[in-house]
Amino acid sequence: MTVLKTTDLTKRYGNVAAVDSVSLTVEKGDIFGLIGQNGAGKTTLMRLVTSLTRPDSGGIELFGQTSAAGLDSARKRMGCVVEMPALYPNLTAYQNLEYYRIQRGIPEKTAIAESLERVSLADTGRKKFKNFSLGMKQRLGLALAILSSPDFIILDEPINGLDPMGIIEMRDLMKGLNEQGITILISSHILAELAQVATKYAIIHQGKLIKTLTQEQLRDECKLALAVTVDDAAKAAVTLETELSISNYKQVSANELRLYEYLDNPAEVTFQLNKAGVRVASLHEVGDSLEDYFTKMIGGEAK
Repeated sequence: MTVLKTTDLTKRYGNVAAVDSVSLTVEKGDIFGLIGQNGAGKTTLMRLVTSLTRPDSGGIELFGQTSAAGLDSARKRMGCVVEMPALYPNLTAYQNLEYYRIQRGIPEKTAIAESLERVSLADTGRKKFKNFSLGMKQRLGLALAILSSPDFIILDEPINGLDPMGIIEMRDLMKGLNEQGITILISSHILAELAQVATKYAIIHQGKLIKTLTQEQLRDECKLALAVTVDDAAKAAVTLETELSISNYKQVSANELRLYEYLDNPAEVTFQLNKAGVRVASLHEVGDSLEDYFTKMIGGEAK
């Protein structure tokens, strides 16, 4: 099922095309990552989809709806955090969500407690928003995005400025929401982190869509692999074939294998090899990173 489709979507500010004839499709279940430098057009694209700004030309389809009335109705199935949400500094997390629940006409008051629980802010009590850490503020923004139990959420730089623990928490939250059936469109300039959550990508540069690709296509393009150093590569190869049904690999030396499968589950590879009596000296991912690939795509040089 197609959740979002844009066709030649364009937005100009004076002589500059912030979004220039962008056509992309987000399917149900995607975590769709927008990649681009600051000013590439990611936020403008999100603002167009959420109706925070109007396009100069092109079309938007949401849940199969394309008319003005149909899009307004479809947007009720969508939540978003585009730039920093307007949350009140002297209100608690609960009070902030109560304000927006009433404003948006959401009948179920239980939606507040459910949203706060889902983002691990249920125990903040009377603590005011102005006293929240940045990570807590970002999570409250996410709670606001899911307040109406949407099918689709749009998140603009949700991990921007977070410390490592905050990034991990936000990553786990997004994965959890996606597992619960929520489709996500996300932008981030922290490409290494985006690579850990996104299932599809769109590279945007100077307002133009350069390329779209799936996680699997990215791995093929980047030639990502698990480099496994062992005491006996031949024995390891037999184990991988029989125990994990891995066929996409190559033996590069008497002690090293390159696996093009199980990149998302290296622990299982280590477990099965150890179980078979193969000693694993090291296991790590090799190949271009998402950041390397992006740099090449826009014609830059990797730093």
